[in-house]
Amino acid sequence: MQSNDLRSNPGARKDRRRVGRGGKLGAQATRGHKGQSSRSGGTKGPSFEGGQTPWYRQLPKYRGFKNHFRTEYLEVSLKQLEQFDADSTVTPEALREKGFVRHLRQPIKVLGSGTLTKKLTVQLHAATASAREAIEKAGGKVEVI
Repeated sequence: MQSNDLRSNPGARKDRRRVGRGGKLGAQATRGHKGQSSRSGGTKGPSFEGGQTPWYRQLPKYRGFKNHFRTEYLEVSLKQLEQFDADSTVTPEALREKGFVRHLRQPIKVLGSGTLTKKLTVQLHAATASAREAIEKAGGKVEVI
């Protein structure tokens, strides 16, 4: 005897009940009489509330447009740049060493909060207009990488 000769005993396995295919179990096939739910494709999705305005259209939080392609920056303030030595160059690696950013997977942007009194060369991905103005006013320069 081989594994391909193995069979269940006659009558041990029973075919599943196929309703709505004619024969004894045709007609309504447990769908009741008439109405939306008796038709094929008659059910609405889980978010359908019987014609009432659904909750996701009532709440403004869930409406509108979300741009999935926008650039998310890591933010560094002028107050943090003040901790660098005068005439030094601020790079993403230098910010990571000082602990101002945790990783370098995202571009870094300088924000204009705080004051800057030292001359610095800032080599980062972006800077706000107020941050650029403050850096240049202190005698430094901004280089976009």
